[in-house]
Amino acid sequence: MNVVLPDGSKKEVAENATVADVAAAIGAGLAKAALGGIVNGVPVDLSAPVADGDAVAIVTAKSPDALDLLRHSAAHLMAAALTDLYGDVKFGVGPAVENGFYYDIELPEGATISPADFERIEARMAELAKADEPFVRTVVTKDEALKLFADQPFKVELINELPEGETITTYACGSFTDLCRGPHVPSTGAIPAFKLTKVAGAYWKGDAERDMLTRIYGTAFFKQKELDEHLHNLEEAEKRDHRKLGRELGIYMMDPMAGVGLPLYLPKGARVIRTMQEWLRRDLYDRGYEEVITPHVYNADVWKTSGHYGFYHDNMYFFEINEGDDENPRMTEYGVKPMNCPGHVMLYKNELHSYRDLPLRYFEFGTVYRHEMSGAVHGLMRARGFTQDDAHVFCTKDQVVDEVVAILDLVDHIMTTFGFEYEAEISTRPEKSIGTDEMWDHATNSLKEACERHNLTYEINEGDGAFYGPKIDIKVKDAIGRTWQCSTVQVDFNMPERFGLTYRTEDNTEERPWMLHRAIFGSIERFLGILLEHYAGSLPLWLAPVQVIVLPIADRHIDAASDLVKLIKDAGGRAELYDQNEPMRVKIAKAQAEKVPYMVVIGDKEVEEGTVSVRERHEGDLGAWPVEKLLETVREAAL
Repeated sequence: MNVVLPDGSKKEVAENATVADVAAAIGAGLAKAALGGIVNGVPVDLSAPVADGDAVAIVTAKSPDALDLLRHSAAHLMAAALTDLYGDVKFGVGPAVENGFYYDIELPEGATISPADFERIEARMAELAKADEPFVRTVVTKDEALKLFADQPFKVELINELPEGETITTYACGSFTDLCRGPHVPSTGAIPAFKLTKVAGAYWKGDAERDMLTRIYGTAFFKQKELDEHLHNLEEAEKRDHRKLGRELGIYMMDPMAGVGLPLYLPKGARVIRTMQEWLRRDLYDRGYEEVITPHVYNADVWKTSGHYGFYHDNMYFFEINEGDDENPRMTEYGVKPMNCPGHVMLYKNELHSYRDLPLRYFEFGTVYRHEMSGAVHGLMRARGFTQDDAHVFCTKDQVVDEVVAILDLVDHIMTTFGFEYEAEISTRPEKSIGTDEMWDHATNSLKEACERHNLTYEINEGDGAFYGPKIDIKVKDAIGRTWQCSTVQVDFNMPERFGLTYRTEDNTEERPWMLHRAIFGSIERFLGILLEHYAGSLPLWLAPVQVIVLPIADRHIDAASDLVKLIKDAGGRAELYDQNEPMRVKIAKAQAEKVPYMVVIGDKEVEEGTVSVRERHEGDLGAWPVEKLLETVREAAL
């Protein structure tokens, strides 16, 4: 019989052949490297049979799906080691996840696991890997599965939830047998490099009313070098954690009294955010944008008109106020805004517009509030209250491409300023959507054309657009290789229709304007968190909350140091005086810990010669500078 290979060619194999047989028919090298297969788009084991006409791809360590296959198998390897070491362990689920895997377990009474136990578990995993135990797949009936897992209550629950007629499979690895769909690598010997990374608590099925299980996380790679690099990046990520840096550098704080996910900005943090906003504000004015300010709360009718009341209600904060009096109460419902677009739409609708007015570009640094689940809140990266550098462009159909190109130019300016590499992803029409085929085709093609005109490569994310229009998402790569989704450009067919927006055409007819949502930073808080981690807290000179620390050697130098601080501030810089009665090495260490770009020392020699002794946070001692050189450095960094 014949199977179809990824390049469209056909390969003849024997009747009843398996994926492994297909790999062997292609070549001995591929047969040796094969870990699994994909048959008609479905991942399978090497032992899976193939039929005449099947589309077959062989999965090797170089395949896009290989790491998930490896890590799912590593979760089973860990479970086998836990069974050997702890005995009567109750197992929940053990999937591959981004960058690794985990397994939820319930330990025998009195037993605990902490990171101190990882070395012992890893040692047993290594023994099982060296033994090259095969992963053995077995198809069982529901009754057989219930009998096999009778002492595993979480597995029994999963079995009973399976649809009638569902194929049930188990995988055995050493002394461990698991309820699992698979697939897996052929044997434990194909899992060469792994590491357990952390342990946490997790409710069964994420339900706080259910059992609290122990979740053990780990990761696995095909090469020890790749694992070592990943672990190094994890260490770097921990050192760069914006929550830690935000606290140490005095950027922001959280207080339970304020509420979950609501950051409070200390003076240095407020300075950084205002500097970012002023920098972008000036640029936006130059690019033809007009700034607007809209309320934080609206009458609930606004959210009903926009559609948020029905589709986004659980993520919003609503309240009622009495707009009457005690004798004649009149309760009115209001909603705190989760986004700024309805306000901008109402501003557009406030007056009549003609084609001559378009494009109309409104921008706002608007603070919004969203009811995120408390478990999902993560410092500045995911907060309940945050500020968007939001803008909405109202334009004609024919202006869409030019406007998106201009937005991408702004994206490039900002991302390159911060030293980010970035890429684009265009998300297309989902199954549930509004708008005509012609509108969607025009919008999607406009986004593609804009990227092409900007020489920006892009990936297509089929069917992942918003229900109201396609979008471009910009993903940036930070200093340790992590990818973050930041900027977005979205076409919206929904808001203009719901609010009845129009403009007068050249032919004196009424048309709906096209509406573009765009944010460059996205959430300013989140972007600041990304910057703190990208720069490891050492923000660039122009953005640093304190650019220069002036350090007098002795009390007799304080007046000269104070004068220098004033000169720096007059030059548009941000400077502080360290006049504490401490040794110079302590003062320098403090400034270094605060990641201040420049430390300037003033003593007798500097006062006499009219110079300053300059130390840069990364380069160290730069020697004596004329005062004017320091001031010019500060001026060049000013907005």
